[in-house]
Amino acid sequence: MSTAKQPPTLADLTAQFLRRQTTARAAGLAPPDIGEVVPFEAAPVQPVDPRTAWEDAVTAVRLYHPDADLKALRPPADWSGLVAAQEPAAAVALCVGNFPQLVRSLHPLLQATNLEELCPAAAPARPGPESPQGGKQPSPIQTLLALGTLRLARRFEAAAALAEKVQAEVPAEWRAGWANERAALLWHQGRAAEADANWAALPDSVPVLFNRGMAALFRGRAGEARGPLGRAVAQLAEDGPWHHLGRLYLTLAEMRA
Repeated sequence: MSTAKQPPTLADLTAQFLRRQTTARAAGLAPPDIGEVVPFEAAPVQPVDPRTAWEDAVTAVRLYHPDADLKALRPPADWSGLVAAQEPAAAVALCVGNFPQLVRSLHPLLQATNLEELCPAAAPARPGPESPQGGKQPSPIQTLLALGTLRLARRFEAAAALAEKVQAEVPAEWRAGWANERAALLWHQGRAAEADANWAALPDSVPVLFNRGMAALFRGRAGEARGPLGRAVAQLAEDGPWHHLGRLYLTLAEMRA
């Protein structure tokens, strides 16, 4: 009798993701283990813990530079309000400022006949900080956080202006990460085709692979999405929310391929 481990079902992934996104935890702590599988949302979606959201919002920085010291980073003063103002999303890019808990409802993902309808669309700006960090000469990390915060607040014009202003000043070792962030800005502006093309042209990295697969999935190319999503998921920490969101996208891609 074969003892090969079977891949998780969509119900398994759904239960895992829901439990991890709705359980309040202190920043940096791993989500709890999953008990009984519940393949549907049995209760109203709980508010997102701002501390958890912040921990996951800087994951991309760690992926760009694993040796970066993030201990001194602090969220913007009104981060809690910005997190609370977010409406449920479906197609979430792995970039600075984003957190997997933006996917607060799985019903649209599971019931959609056309995932392209769930791609981000232009929307009014939300209240939010102009920049999460001060200082006359911000570091590359601070600049990335400023861009991510502006994008999350839907202050797209300000984010684009910042990106254009500092483009020539980005150190060589940060340019790959910066290119992913600019593509993510296009994606969340509702410019899916441009973002998709940008990610396709970038060198492979975990965020780029995740986003390349995510974009393919939500733009109707499920078969093409499986490769990059599988490679990204394999490199993300198994107990992390980004891993679970990637697994959810990968399962959807396999179902629709």
